Amino acid sequence: MSGKSEVNILNSLAEMHKLGAQIGEQLKPGDLLLLSGPLGAGKTALTQGIGRALGIENITSPTFVISRIHPGKIPLVHVDAYRLQGGSTAIFDDLDLESYLPTSITVVEWGEGLANRLADEYLEIQIEFGANDVQRLVSLIGHGQRFAGFKL
Repeated sequence: MSGKSEVNILNSLAEMHKLGAQIGEQLKPGDLLLLSGPLGAGKTALTQGIGRALGIENITSPTFVISRIHPGKIPLVHVDAYRLQGGSTAIFDDLDLESYLPTSITVVEWGEGLANRLADEYLEIQIEFGANDVQRLVSLIGHGQRFAGFKL
């Protein structure tokens, strides 16, 4: 069961952080989020907003380390699978995300075809460039009962 929400039109980095915080306020341990969008679209900025809702600061892109675990009122596991695209899934499997999933919120950037193997229920967030350099179009797509009809 999946359902796509309306498109959220954001016009600043501050609005991306705010949207992330609104999402973060509704998350609970065990939730999985898959973020997709082109380079520079705002996936890490959205994750920073989610982190702020969880009391976590200083979130940076884990591109070169692949994953980071941020302690907070609910731990946030932040994964950037960009470097794993089109390659072996063994490195992704070696991250052992399954062991963190029940007690954490897991956010995976560039996780299409990888992270959705972790859970049947997840929130897919698609970020696209809008009409100008700053504007972003963000769609939320709920997969499974937990995220069916997910609203902000």
